[in-house]
Amino acid sequence: MTASPALVTSHPAAASVCSAGELRRMMRESACDAARLERLRLDRILHRDSARALVEVQAGTSWRALGEFLADSVPALARGAAYGLLPGSVGEAVAANLPAPDGRPLVASVEAVTLVTPDGELQRASRLRNADLFALAVGGQDLFGLTYSVTLRVDALAQAARLAQSRAAQRPHEGAESAGLAATLLVPPEALENFLVAARKLCEEWRAPIVRTEVLHTQSEHETRLRWAKRDYAAVTLGLALPSPLGACVRGVQTWRALIDCAIGAGGSFPIARTRAATRTQIETCYPELRAVFAEKACRDPGERLHNAWYKHHRRVLEAPAVSVRWNLAQAASA
Repeated sequence: MTASPALVTSHPAAASVCSAGELRRMMRESACDAARLERLRLDRILHRDSARALVEVQAGTSWRALGEFLADSVPALARGAAYGLLPGSVGEAVAANLPAPDGRPLVASVEAVTLVTPDGELQRASRLRNADLFALAVGGQDLFGLTYSVTLRVDALAQAARLAQSRAAQRPHEGAESAGLAATLLVPPEALENFLVAARKLCEEWRAPIVRTEVLHTQSEHETRLRWAKRDYAAVTLGLALPSPLGACVRGVQTWRALIDCAIGAGGSFPIARTRAATRTQIETCYPELRAVFAEKACRDPGERLHNAWYKHHRRVLEAPAVSVRWNLAQAASA
């Protein structure tokens, strides 16, 4: 890829931007939580290859900044800020393989990723080079390396933005904060209507009424190891009204577990990147490959140098003794 005429950053103090060398030093000196990247400025747009329609950005680059940078050739990315609706940075979205605004998993827009692996080496992974690492890193929750940069397919981004605008699609997470508690479930499109009826009834029993419902039709992919998009789904985001912070903490978790069971009963699942209320049984039902992914991490990172809250939570859930839990809706609703 050829370098763009000038480095672009969403922060004026470009001299403070963290380099790949600094990431390697961080990894070699101590165990590293991916959350530490939030305190670093990895927000430069590094290269733009117009001939191949590729752009390489550091992992901390915001989607809005990227859209503004590409606005001259891809106005759909800036107009309406379609990708501004994705949460966090480019690196965070790739680590979760979030659905793009058109419903396709983000891996379809990723050409390559550059990671600092647990041994402190800088490695580039794509479908043709280090393909195994590419499949683990995209959607891998930052377990296989600190992401330094992501190379994106501009044409795929543009197509997603145009489709999103034409459908007036909304991202599932948008406005979640205003609902008190919100999360997304995945159901087969043909089961959507019956699922919504059952979900409303269930939430009424739990006295956690649904105040917002959003649906994004997503597409399947077969390129990542820990993939949520195993088939085409209707990603249903439900916002629940709960009476208090305590209710959100206790009743909310119980309600979401019941809703996950409802989705599984309809032939669906849940996005493992975002739904932490899931039980061990629910995780093993929807993501039987998770143990193998963790085993792969242990081989590549025997010293546990990379860790984060997501990893600790799911390891704790999988390693805990299985407990059979039966919810009494009548008693819980009256609590």
